[in-house]
Amino acid sequence: MVQGEETAYRTFYEAYFDRLSRYLLVVTSGDEDAAREALQSTLLRVVRHIKVFPSDDVFWSWLTVLARSALTDQTRKRRRYLAFLDRFTWHNRTQQAAQDDPEADARLVSLLEGSLGKLPFDERRLVEAKYFERLSVRQMAEALGLSEKAVESRLVRVRQKLKAAILDGLKHE
Repeated sequence: MVQGEETAYRTFYEAYFDRLSRYLLVVTSGDEDAAREALQSTLLRVVRHIKVFPSDDVFWSWLTVLARSALTDQTRKRRRYLAFLDRFTWHNRTQQAAQDDPEADARLVSLLEGSLGKLPFDERRLVEAKYFERLSVRQMAEALGLSEKAVESRLVRVRQKLKAAILDGLKHE
């Protein structure tokens, strides 16, 4: 197999396929689909990383490590995928709920307007220039005689204030 001979792979397959399959079936507590996927991944790893071993026991130990590693990788991949699906469906449900409740948008706009009105003049002017007049940070920096970094920092602080005010307003509803 190390030299890429197909007959060697066939011999390996005949000798170890059933044994690895049963091993993975036990490790997966009878989950046939997971065992089958892990077996395929294990066989690919064997082909990619095969080397000469001093004994059959050492070779079997190496195979079981490959199999458990393949199963662990597969389980992690499945968890990441399910977590992605949860985030995706949660996001869709949230958007749908927002679309179903036009009063929610009106409440948020009202809270935003009220929060903007409570800001000091210079902070309110920054928000208006950025989001209502659509000026770039560079244009705002030139007009104020500040660096772009200073304008960005101020915008971050103002957005944090607005977010906190809106969240506080939502808590009281």
